[in-house]
Amino acid sequence: MRLIEAIVPSAKIDAVKRAIEKCEPTHWRFSATEEADRRVLRAFFANETAQGLVDELQAICEGSDDWRIIVLPVEATAPQPEEEEGKREERARKKKLALREEIYGDVANGAALSADFFLLTFASTIVAALGLNADNVAAVIGAMVIAPLLGPILAVSFASALGDFKLLTRAARNAVLGLLLGVTVAAVIGAMFPVNYESNELMSRTVVGLDAMVLAFAAGAAAALSIVAGVSAALVGVMVAVALLPPAAAMGLFLGAGEFGFALRALLLLTVNVVCVLLAAQAVYFYKGVLPRTWLERKKAGKATKIKFAILAVLLAGLAAIIVFSPTEIMPDIPGKGGEGLDE
Repeated sequence: MRLIEAIVPSAKIDAVKRAIEKCEPTHWRFSATEEADRRVLRAFFANETAQGLVDELQAICEGSDDWRIIVLPVEATAPQPEEEEGKREERARKKKLALREEIYGDVANGAALSADFFLLTFASTIVAALGLNADNVAAVIGAMVIAPLLGPILAVSFASALGDFKLLTRAARNAVLGLLLGVTVAAVIGAMFPVNYESNELMSRTVVGLDAMVLAFAAGAAAALSIVAGVSAALVGVMVAVALLPPAAAMGLFLGAGEFGFALRALLLLTVNVVCVLLAAQAVYFYKGVLPRTWLERKKAGKATKIKFAILAVLLAGLAAIIVFSPTEIMPDIPGKGGEGLDE
């Protein structure tokens, strides 16, 4: 349920009333303001049609001055809204979808470049690297919880769906900087402390199989679904962190220790996870119908989405070929132990 409050020009009232009739809010009314040329519209929606009114109001008011649309979530209302049986069934069939503007606000905030983003990445990488090296599962999970990598990763796919190249550039930059910071911090730790090759948590990040693709797809899809449905992304953020932070930290540890073969394996796992998460999130946005408002913007976004799908599909095929035709699914030998392997 949502309450739409909009300040609109008085000259546009007739057009606004037609939009209201088209979108059928549960309840609505106009109020006067201190300015004679402005009116306030309050429209309550108990169903999923609020996006239509928001889009209509933007189209009507564009070009005018001093208009504003405010979207407020409604926790409860009395009396309970009643719907006709046919409308109730139609609503049940609709895909649950947060407003485009709500999704944009959540995603854009998560993709913001700030000191907090770098501090959280720095701290989570230290916890992850030390946890991996000590074979401490609890520490690795703790690092996953505080890792802020969900925002920029999801913002990349969301920006592609909307054709917002400004957000896409900013989100991609933040994701790359975050991952580079994580690898660099872990590399310093790997150079300062001896790497524990007996750690199963660490060495498992050098094993890359097709099951890793399935895990990353599931994480990306769950994350995107939580965003478009307006559900808290905290738990899903942990899932995405599972796919991104540990292999980045493992890669840094191996680089710091001079084990470039192991580092490449961890890089392969990280790349697989990033590509699969992006592809899964893009597919969810497409399935849920996350589109720009205007026809021209949709045309541009459709072209950008097709290009991104093609690039990600080619990358995924190449990564799958590497996994199938190389021994990445087998645990590598520990240095100094010859062919004994980790379990010997």
